[in-house]
Amino acid sequence: MRRLFFSLIACLLTALTAEAAVTDISKIYHEVPTLQAFDVCYGGGCAEVRRVALSQDEWKKVSAIFASLVDDSMLNPESERSRIARAIGFLETIIGTKIGTSSDRAGTFNNSKFPGQLDCNDEAINTTTYLRLMRHYGLVKLHEVEDTRTRNFFINGWPHSTAVIHEIASGNRFAVDSWFYDNGIPATIVPFEVWKSGYIPADSPILSR
Repeated sequence: MRRLFFSLIACLLTALTAEAAVTDISKIYHEVPTLQAFDVCYGGGCAEVRRVALSQDEWKKVSAIFASLVDDSMLNPESERSRIARAIGFLETIIGTKIGTSSDRAGTFNNSKFPGQLDCNDEAINTTTYLRLMRHYGLVKLHEVEDTRTRNFFINGWPHSTAVIHEIASGNRFAVDSWFYDNGIPATIVPFEVWKSGYIPADSPILSR
């Protein structure tokens, strides 16, 4: 638990000390990401921003994750969320090779000696961008993408951020959190209220590192 405590502290401190301009983050939120050009964050608190692109072949591999949902009889929110989680992990793998974040480890604390690390803010912003790409190109049909959200604000613990989606039909909200595991592992998707209560997966490496 001590390591987890310091991991959450580090996630906050990198956000507070990073030199990223607020205008850079605002720009990412307001731009329309396309396969030809979109921005991703790394370095803690979006201290570094890199413009990247995805080839048609790379996007076909992302699309293949959703291929079994083409039949409307198999299309349901739970199945779509499962594929969203896998697609986020796969996109992290692709982008990691482009910007040098392939070795990004779960959490934040004790990761300074490893290159290409992301904190919870980088993860939340990038995941939101990936979700917007998938929504824009028709892979995600049953969910809408919201802005990132932060829990705690020092009231019940240290602040931590995540991407968020909601079911279009029901309005039910879900956290899409890619910070709990190493780069390339499927994102964690749980009901937003569960996440907001302080949820951490029992097998997350941040509990043991």
